[in-house]
Amino acid sequence: MKPLFSLLLFILLVASSSAQTASTTWNKFLSDFKKLEQEYKIYYPAKDYQKAAATLTAIATKMDSLQLTEKERQEFQSTIHEINANVYYYLACLQSMLHQKKDAIASFDKAILWGYTDYRTALNNTELDHIRKDNEFMKALAQLKQYDKLTLLQQSGGYMSENSASLPIFDYQAASNRNLVAVKDFFNLDSIAGHGDEISKLCNIMLFVANTIKYDGSNWALCEFDAIDFYNYHKASGKGINCRHKAMTLNEMYLAMGFKSRYVTCMPKDDKDTDCHVINSVYSETLKKWLWMDPSHGTFVMDDKNNLLSIEEVREHLRNNQPLKLNSASKVSKIWYLDSYMAKNLYWIQCTNRSQFNTESRYRPADPALQYISLIPSGWDTSNNKYLKNNVVTHDPAYFWRSPERNATP
Repeated sequence: MKPLFSLLLFILLVASSSAQTASTTWNKFLSDFKKLEQEYKIYYPAKDYQKAAATLTAIATKMDSLQLTEKERQEFQSTIHEINANVYYYLACLQSMLHQKKDAIASFDKAILWGYTDYRTALNNTELDHIRKDNEFMKALAQLKQYDKLTLLQQSGGYMSENSASLPIFDYQAASNRNLVAVKDFFNLDSIAGHGDEISKLCNIMLFVANTIKYDGSNWALCEFDAIDFYNYHKASGKGINCRHKAMTLNEMYLAMGFKSRYVTCMPKDDKDTDCHVINSVYSETLKKWLWMDPSHGTFVMDDKNNLLSIEEVREHLRNNQPLKLNSASKVSKIWYLDSYMAKNLYWIQCTNRSQFNTESRYRPADPALQYISLIPSGWDTSNNKYLKNNVVTHDPAYFWRSPERNATP
């Protein structure tokens, strides 16, 4: 089970940012919440599940006793529901391990009532094994199937061929660009890539970014958006950078080494879901295909015959229930990463038409030629999707994933 304290701390930070004008009651709750979260940090890793469960029960009790105004209750409604849903889910896991069967099932039911929807995690979490065969638990679990992100992806529409003659051309900056030469020299990329074949070089550079620059999905780095500044920001501040910044960093390193690459934003269907994930797609001249590279989690994806896969191939494997696996150095599990997290975030994808140094500059004027291109499944009503505003939209994967075909720009 993923440690709850990291999840609760994230929720707490969100709640705290919303509570700047809140009442004394709400702020007192947040203070108590943080103290209990610190206790949980001690008990759960130490496998003292009895005290860990008591800590979660204390959080739930405080939630029940909150005396908020109607305005505050509406303002913090989503936070209250999220805290309760996760607290009761993790409490069910602990009670299951403590063989408190009736309590565990009751807590799982409460988690669903408060809005818990992660079917795939509940399906595969071994901490629920003591209640998994119980009829009441199976009924409750079946309620979550409708929210399963993998099922949602599998039910998405297909793609279709379109006339792409008028659509933007994907452009990749040449390694001879002076800024990319500076990136190559700064990181000594020849040494990092090593002396192996093309594939080993691509993997070595990705793992360098994964292991050298800390990942923090919630942090928006206060620096210019290029590989050297991201690295220096991390080293100077000790802070991590988010997935978009990680992918931008790797993208520039690949370009600096002469590999055609893009960073690709993987998006959920629900436009109210603000969580997405950004990874890299780098073209292998050896394999004549794009390859999935995720520098946030040190991950690439393979089929059951160890063939490296592209984003398009991974998406289709998930849709068709075909076997997939991750590299041994990956920092995440296949069940969480592909069956849940990326299944949610592969509903549609987006990238820029230009792949270059400092593509989305934080402080410098925007590149007037920069466009955002989105590949979406057919039959999906996107008329109200705010993230597709001003995008070039296509349903044609042959256009979106065409091999590099234009001379790189200097």
